[in-house]
Amino acid sequence: MDYSIAYDWTVVIRIVSALLLGFAIGLEREITNKYAGLRTNILVCLGACIFTLISIYGFPEVLVSGDEFGTRDTARVAAQVVTGIGFIGGGTVLRHGATVFGLTTAATLWVSAAIGMACGAGMYTVAIAATILSILVLVSVRFFEKNVLTTSTKNIIRLKVNISCENDKSDNIYNYLIENYSHLREISKKMNKDETLTKINVILDVNGKKPIQAMYKSFQKVEGIDSISIQEFVE
Repeated sequence: MDYSIAYDWTVVIRIVSALLLGFAIGLEREITNKYAGLRTNILVCLGACIFTLISIYGFPEVLVSGDEFGTRDTARVAAQVVTGIGFIGGGTVLRHGATVFGLTTAATLWVSAAIGMACGAGMYTVAIAATILSILVLVSVRFFEKNVLTTSTKNIIRLKVNISCENDKSDNIYNYLIENYSHLREISKKMNKDETLTKINVILDVNGKKPIQAMYKSFQKVEGIDSISIQEFVE
C-alpha cells in the first residue's frame, strides 16, 4: 500500500474514532437534558483530535543549517487545547442564587477534549477506556446520589404551591403546612373577594424521589382543599 494512502486512512480512522467516542459521551448528556449535549461533545472531541493531528503532522522539521534539522515540539498546539477548552467549559457553568449548575457538564467537555486528543495521537485504548469509564461515572454516580444520598443538597428542589381552600378549613391547612414542611421559604394566606375561599401560597424546599407527586399524594388526606397546583419555583 502506498505510504500516503496508509497515512490518509490513519488520519481518517483517528477522526472517526473521536467522532464516535464524542457521540457516546454526548448521548449521556443529551439523555439527561444538559446544556452541552450531543453536538457540543462531538465537536469538542473532534476539534481536539484535529488540533492534535495538526500538532503532530502539520509542522515539518525546520532546516537549521546544511543537513541539520531543528527539533519540533509536537505538543505545542495540543497543549493549548487543555487550557483553551476552559473557555467553553466556563460558558456552561451557571449560577442561580447560591446554587451553581453545570460543573459536571464543564468537566465532561474537558474529558471529551482529552479523549479527542488521545484519538488524534492514536492512543485508542486510552480513548476507549476513558469513554467507558466517563459514562459509567456519569450514570452510576447520578443513580447513587438519587437513591442512596437522598438527603443530599443536590436533590433539593424549590417548589411553589398554590392552594384554594374553604375558609373554615384554612387555618388547619395553614398549620398542616407549617408542621409538616420544615423548609418553608415563604407562606401567605389571603381570602378571595367572594369570601368563600381562602388562597394559601407557599414556597418551600423538598427532596426525595418524585417530590411533586409525593406532595400531591400527601394533600389528598387534607380536608377542605378546593384546588391545588404544585410546580418547580423559578426566580
